[in-house]
This record gives sequence, C-alpha cells and structure tokens, in this order.
Amino acid sequence: MDLFTPDLDTNHNLLPKDGTVNYYGFLFSQQEANHYLDILLNGIDWKHDEAIIMGKLIVTKRKVAWYGDSAFEYTYSNRTKKAMLWTPTLLELKARVEEKTGETFNSCLLNLYHSGDEGMAWHSDGEKDLKKNGVIASLSFGVARKFAFKHKETKETVSIILENGSLLVMKDETQTHWQHRLPPTKKVLKPRVNLTFRTIVR
Repeated sequence: MDLFTPDLDTNHNLLPKDGTVNYYGFLFSQQEANHYLDILLNGIDWKHDEAIIMGKLIVTKRKVAWYGDSAFEYTYSNRTKKAMLWTPTLLELKARVEEKTGETFNSCLLNLYHSGDEGMAWHSDGEKDLKKNGVIASLSFGVARKFAFKHKETKETVSIILENGSLLVMKDETQTHWQHRLPPTKKVLKPRVNLTFRTIVR
C-alpha cells in the first residue's frame, strides 16, 4: 500500500494495527527546507556509520551524527556513540518539531544519504537506551525518498514518500511490531538528510 495525499489528516494512523505512525507533511516551505539542508550538509560533524555484523566491522557510505542535551552514550549495531551538544540550527529544528507534536526530545540521530545508492535495511529502533514505546519524530530534508514499514509477523507492508521539509512521527508499539527501511534506488542522484528526534532514558 502506498500513501501520499496533499490533503493530510495528521491524526490518521498509517499503520493498520500494532502501532501508530502519523505523517504531518510539510513542516517547512521549500525555501526554508533548502536553507536547512544546506546548513546541515555543511555544518554537521558527519562521520561514516559503523556496525559490527557477525563479528565483522562494517563501515557504511552513509554518514551519521548524534547530538543531544548532554554527552549521552547510545548503542546500536554493537557500536557505542557519544552525543555532541546541540547546534543552534538543531535547536531551532527541535523546537519546531516539539511545537508541532506536543512532545519533548533530548537527542537526535542524523543520517546523510549522498544518493539513492545509500539506504537503510529493515530494522526497528528498539535499543535499550530509548524510552520504551516513546515518540520518534523524523524530519526529512533534500530529495524525496520512499520509506517503508513491514509488520514483523504478518509481513504486511506500508510505504510513503517522505518529501523535502516533511515530518513523520512513530510512536506507541510501532518499534515492537514493525520494522522500517529506506530502500535504495538508482533513480535518485541527490542527497537526503534525515533527523530522528528521540528520548534517551538516563
């Protein structure tokens, strides 16, 4: 099932069961979104992501950065990362997301995909450091990309196109019952930056 409509009901749950995903559409004008994309591409301390898979260290083409209220440690894919302190731009974006969602966040994981060759495999954000059933707010800047969900038991899938300057929110039991991914595509040649605002339990 593919979902995209200009007449958005932000209370509409994209998932048929076992979780809640709301798409808010454009949170920024295209001029604003392009402005933030440029700042993020050039003003973030990007590093290649690392993961240990079957005992081997894998370094991805995709780059990541981790920011927060303090030097949180966050572990995923058997690698521990330490958060840097918020930049002024990230605080602006966090305030905008918190105002829109009514939620509060203390950290943000950023991903830089240089082109459609880079994506993310099926996974759930279920790390022990994250607030259980907490809200994850996903901001997208840059080229539009397909984003997909797959139920862990039924294998039912739901997908949506995430546009430049758009906001998607995952909450409740979504991470328990669903996986999500950013599928690679040869049709996309431009970069995308994704910010996922989260709550780390200290």
